[in-house]
Amino acid sequence: MNLASLDLNLVVALRALLEERNVTRAGRRIGLSQPAMSAALARLRRHFDDDLLSRVGGHYELTALGQVLLDRTSAACDLLERLFTSQADFDPAREEREFTLVSSDYAVAVFGAELARTVHREAPGIRLRFTQTPPGIVEGVGTLLSTTDGLLIPHGIISDHPATELYRDRWVFVVAEDHPDIGDRLTLDDLARLPWVTYQRTYDAPAVRQLGMLGIEPKVEVSADSFTVLPFLVVGTRRIALVQERLARLLVAVAPVRILEAPYEAVPLQEALWWHPVHTHDAAHIWLRETAARVGAMVDGQVIHGVDEGDPGVRSPGD
Repeated sequence: MNLASLDLNLVVALRALLEERNVTRAGRRIGLSQPAMSAALARLRRHFDDDLLSRVGGHYELTALGQVLLDRTSAACDLLERLFTSQADFDPAREEREFTLVSSDYAVAVFGAELARTVHREAPGIRLRFTQTPPGIVEGVGTLLSTTDGLLIPHGIISDHPATELYRDRWVFVVAEDHPDIGDRLTLDDLARLPWVTYQRTYDAPAVRQLGMLGIEPKVEVSADSFTVLPFLVVGTRRIALVQERLARLLVAVAPVRILEAPYEAVPLQEALWWHPVHTHDAAHIWLRETAARVGAMVDGQVIHGVDEGDPGVRSPGD
């Protein structure tokens, strides 16, 4: 396929047709007459050797290929828009632009809030939009990065994309303040026998995957798509939850829980901002990455009160 021989206007027409599933509405959406839109559909049908839209009763439905192209066309249009809105110069104090970052609620609470405060001070015309990390991030990371400005996620989950380093964190366990079975320390036996609360899929975190090498399979009783609710889901129960220490320190003031050291050498967490190569030379995105790195270094410099040697490892809201 020779890209130079393609009419890229057909990409816009294809997206409108697949999403509207109606020639007249698709034409109205992109400013084409009904005959012009019908002609575009005819060209697309010849190109793909497929009807794309097939009449069923009084309406049109997507063919199997049309359904496949629906998501791909949307991603292609988003990528083209980002490509052709790239800038050679960027003045954060004067520009108006929105950046979309995909992130867990953990990264928003620990890093995103500080980033938003910095942007508020330095770039009043810049808007930040945080969207939730989807469960299937590993399988669709390329498509995701092509349609957003970046992904906040630690190392060890995805690879093969450029990243800007942000800050470090480590994993700790939280248990109910009045947990009946746990004293000052957790043991590997506790991890094996007690019920767990986990984030999304149990083995998404490398620190949880480590347990498999120790012969421990967590008994998941509750899972949630939010890190910030995990401490609240252990309150009043025998459950345990693995949580990032920076987040645990924020939440211990509002949830009656204790923070305990992991009874094994849990792999540390290095948070990063991952981005698509299409953004590499965009001045606005360079500013975003540099600002994120600066804020990340500031977060990294904030001391989290870890457990010293000889300390029983218990932290309560009053500490």
